[in-house]
Amino acid sequence: MVIAMTRREARDLAFVLLFEKSFTGEPVREILLNAGEARDVQGDAFALSLAEGAEEHMEEIDRMISAHSHRWAKGRISRVALAVMRLAVYEMLYAADIPVSVSINEAVELAKKYGGDEDSAFINGVLGGISRQLAADGESAAGTAAPDAEMPAGAME
Repeated sequence: MVIAMTRREARDLAFVLLFEKSFTGEPVREILLNAGEARDVQGDAFALSLAEGAEEHMEEIDRMISAHSHRWAKGRISRVALAVMRLAVYEMLYAADIPVSVSINEAVELAKKYGGDEDSAFINGVLGGISRQLAADGESAAGTAAPDAEMPAGAME
């Protein structure tokens, strides 16, 4: 049975998939399949499209994060903060239907829920810098919205 997720719940799942990927290196679709089998995790097409989109564009996204995380090498950024920012930057670049302010706000909320005491302020600062750069370059959400992802068989059952 498929339970409809809110966008906030779907972002939460997409974050978890990206966070787990930082440990396993597995494709996010495989992580979702395994979670569905092992822990009865409910899948969501929006969550999967966000996670797979961030996964597909990770090198570009990481370059942007590195360029705006002054005095912080990527290796010093917590896995939680990195996963949250990867998700938000993907939305900022490729999800034209999501306002940049919403992506940043949702990222800050995820950081408050899962991160350390200072993660939300750090994430807000980095994403704010990226947002200003994109606005100056005229590139905010320049890509197309993520295509509807097909759910893996069994992930939504």
